[in-house]
Amino acid sequence: MSAPEFLTTAQSRRIAYHRTRGTAPASVPGVVFLGGLKSDMQGTKATHLEGLAGIRGLDFLRFDYSGHGESSGAFTDGCIGDWAEDAAEAIGALTEGPQILIGSSMGGWVSLLMARQMPERIAGLITIAAAPDFADAMQAEFTPEQRQEMEQTGQVARPSDYSDEPYIITRRLIEDGFEQRVLDRPLDLPFPVRMLQGTADTDVDMSVALRLLDHAQGPDIRLELLKGADHRFSDTQALAALEQALDEVLTLARARG
Repeated sequence: MSAPEFLTTAQSRRIAYHRTRGTAPASVPGVVFLGGLKSDMQGTKATHLEGLAGIRGLDFLRFDYSGHGESSGAFTDGCIGDWAEDAAEAIGALTEGPQILIGSSMGGWVSLLMARQMPERIAGLITIAAAPDFADAMQAEFTPEQRQEMEQTGQVARPSDYSDEPYIITRRLIEDGFEQRVLDRPLDLPFPVRMLQGTADTDVDMSVALRLLDHAQGPDIRLELLKGADHRFSDTQALAALEQALDEVLTLARARG
């Protein structure tokens, strides 16, 4: 596996990334993958999408947020606003023209923030178990003991289903998350949108996808529920659904010019 390149942001964060150049005309949008909380750009979905983009001749970008993977910084120093800044800088510096954003879990939230911040750079959007505004749910799930721990230490350790190490949830992550909400104000998505959600996802409930579908406004927004798919959304059936969504959004984006 090749070593990543690095982008130094305006905030002096070093963002690790892999970028591949496609053979399609410049008028064809590229693809940017936005990963989830505590995940990195080496995951199954990111690398699978890179392969799909290569077959279709598309530019492709995957990167690690600060405090994730091979990028600089500690996870506990970051928050949604920081990671949205990382995404905006990566898209601005490393891509050209409108892009198809594919956001997984927290990356779905970040992609919605990009839709608000730079709609002219987005040709289409695909979310996978999008988790917008999850800071509210996290805080609501705190036990009285965890609330006391947060008050006293500024952080709470939560067990992870994906690692032996717990998630460290900081006060800054929660408080900044409140500032980055997308479901408490109008959310205009004026491009093709496909939302993918597994029915067996125990991390992001289907009700979140339904709420996002109901709240967002746009000419072409659809939700696909995949029976039995979990939060990883990485088995053969799930990856096939992702490939279908990419091809559909790409076709629609090219038709829109």
